[in-house]
Amino acid sequence: MTAEPGWIADALREHDHAQRPEAPDGRTELSVSGNSTTGNSTTGNSTTGNSTTGNSTTGNSTTGSSITDREQQVLDRIDRARRRRPRVREERITMSHGSGGKATQTLVEAIFLEMFRNPLLEPLEDAAELRLPGLRDSGARLALTTDSYVVSPLFFPGGDIGDLAVNGTVNDLSVSGAKPMYLSAGFILEEGFPVADLTRVVESMRNAATAAGVCVVTGDTKVVQRGKADGCYINTAGVGLIDRDVTLGVARAQPGDAIIVSGPIGDHGITVMLARGELDIEADVRSDTAPLNGLVAALLDAVPGVRAMRDATRGGVATILNEIARAADVGVLAVEEDIPVRAAVRGACELLGIDPMYVACEGRLVAVVPGDSADAAVAALRGHPLGAQAAVIGEVTAAQPGIVRLKTAFGGTRIVDLLVGDPLPRIC
Repeated sequence: MTAEPGWIADALREHDHAQRPEAPDGRTELSVSGNSTTGNSTTGNSTTGNSTTGNSTTGNSTTGSSITDREQQVLDRIDRARRRRPRVREERITMSHGSGGKATQTLVEAIFLEMFRNPLLEPLEDAAELRLPGLRDSGARLALTTDSYVVSPLFFPGGDIGDLAVNGTVNDLSVSGAKPMYLSAGFILEEGFPVADLTRVVESMRNAATAAGVCVVTGDTKVVQRGKADGCYINTAGVGLIDRDVTLGVARAQPGDAIIVSGPIGDHGITVMLARGELDIEADVRSDTAPLNGLVAALLDAVPGVRAMRDATRGGVATILNEIARAADVGVLAVEEDIPVRAAVRGACELLGIDPMYVACEGRLVAVVPGDSADAAVAALRGHPLGAQAAVIGEVTAAQPGIVRLKTAFGGTRIVDLLVGDPLPRIC
């Protein structure tokens, strides 16, 4: 009997497990190829050295057929599982609920979206688009976003929690097509936090705001008892103006579109992980934290027909590709060799058993553009310092809607699902 391709077996196990009765504590554990760092990620599921061992569809599919009946059965089961109403199975919040992966998505949709549901929230884009009466005649809209920052450590090579808080909010506005204008800043400080460190953080925020051309116009400060926080947490909200005739959203992706990343991925997540000093690994890496408003403006000037943009933060590029596939009900095919990853980041990921596609960036965007505009989009991005290594990494397909596939460096193909677990907690 011919063995099932590895990705089929993995998917069957995952979705069979999802149907099992819940444990007494309400949990149902899932294991997904390439996503967990415990037990499964480095054995037959990693993109490095193991991707063709038990996980490649190459050589296992029926001759003359692009997809076997068994493969289609798996894809249908995945589709049915994804269309079920989301429900949080855990009784308590875990670190995985903040990873940007499956647990985060379920938490957001099952609790927050369910309670707050309205047409402005439902797209779940990086910023809400607000149409105000005073702007109606001009066609302009406001964009509103918010984010919180709990990165540990507070200071790391290439940045700190201060510029991260400004850049992250600026970028959420920028990839929504808005010109960032105003920010708020809320601080939660722990008793005993050094004033010198607070001054350093705020100075960094000021410099980042100046570089991005935005103003911090309101704020709040709270202090909690010693041991009730980790030094300093920051919340920011941002307002921007969408004055272009552009409508962006991952649900607008269409078969034939090209998917572009603006530069090497994974720099920020690996930098923060190594800066904690918990691992005996040395690598010459720095966070890529940077404001993307200038880069986005250059892209929109060159390609007004951009379909969607996202900044690749928690959950990395893999999460964005899954959001595209799910929201637009399309397939996504990415090519591993076309995804830019610095050698130092790739090496660290291999040692840690982490797929760089799931590692956060703080100065990279993923764009979806019409296929015939891909060259112009890449040229526009490469003309800006932050997009010098921009590259087309894949395409939107009509086949296998809702599924992200990765063509590996060894010629096989594997499914890239949402992140399971949280291998890199508190990276932003």
